[in-house]
Amino acid sequence: MRRSRSMFHSLMMLAIEANQVVGLRTMKLMRGGRGARREAELMVREKMDAALDATARVMAGASGDAIVRRYRRRVAANAKRLKKPVSIRKRSRRRR
Repeated sequence: MRRSRSMFHSLMMLAIEANQVVGLRTMKLMRGGRGARREAELMVREKMDAALDATARVMAGASGDAIVRRYRRRVAANAKRLKKPVSIRKRSRRRR
C-alpha cells in the first residue's frame, strides 16, 4: 500500500511540474522569434528522446518509479532553464 501511495504521489507531482513547464514554454513560444523556434525544436527533440529512453529502460527491466524519477529530473531541469530571466533587446532601426 505504501509503495502505491509513493508512486501515486510521484505521478501527481510529475503532472503538476509538467503543467508548470507547459505554461513556461507557452509564454516563450508566444514571444516568437528565434528563441521560440529553438524552444519548439528542443521540445520535440526532448519528447522523442524521453520516449525512447523510457522504452529502453522498460525493456531493460527498470521500475515505474525509476522512470518517473527520470522524467521528473528532466522536467525540473526544463523548469529551471525556462525560469531564467530573458534579456529583452531593443530592436534598432536599420539605416538605409
